[in-house]
Amino acid sequence: MTDKTTLRARMKALRAGLCSPERDAAIAGYVLSAFGEEQSFFVYLSFGSEVGTEALIRALLARGKTVCVPRIVGGEMCSVPYREPLERGKYGILQPREGEEKTCAVALTPLLAWDREGFRLGYGGGYYDRYFAAHPGVLRVGLAYAGQAVRELPRERTDIPLHAAVTEEGVTRFL
Repeated sequence: MTDKTTLRARMKALRAGLCSPERDAAIAGYVLSAFGEEQSFFVYLSFGSEVGTEALIRALLARGKTVCVPRIVGGEMCSVPYREPLERGKYGILQPREGEEKTCAVALTPLLAWDREGFRLGYGGGYYDRYFAAHPGVLRVGLAYAGQAVRELPRERTDIPLHAAVTEEGVTRFL
């Protein structure tokens, strides 16, 4: 098994070659089909080669869903209602300037890789694992391209698995 640092670099390069608006649209369609009955969604604001979420956020809002997005405050991530204006936060990622934390039913998370047991490889900051630990009732769903699936990932005791992953090929449920 490859160490996480090496795997992150390899998967970032791989993902850069997989991203496309057509794949993002297919992923958004599967999210809406599989989880559209839920009323509230915690959705990351996509950055770089991550699965794009802008159209998905617009679609959720158009359906009257509550949409929250990440905001980094004091080194921790919280979910706050999506509203503009947005500002660049830690790591240059857009986030709302302010907002009170709200827990949502579904958390859509970016990832670099995912395995058959639902474990995800993130960027190494632990933000999502800490968020998931603090919000155990949230449905944890990773957004990825099918090519980001790996057989097995190295794990830490603090890693929390996803309930599902959504790719351009469909929904994979784990728990």
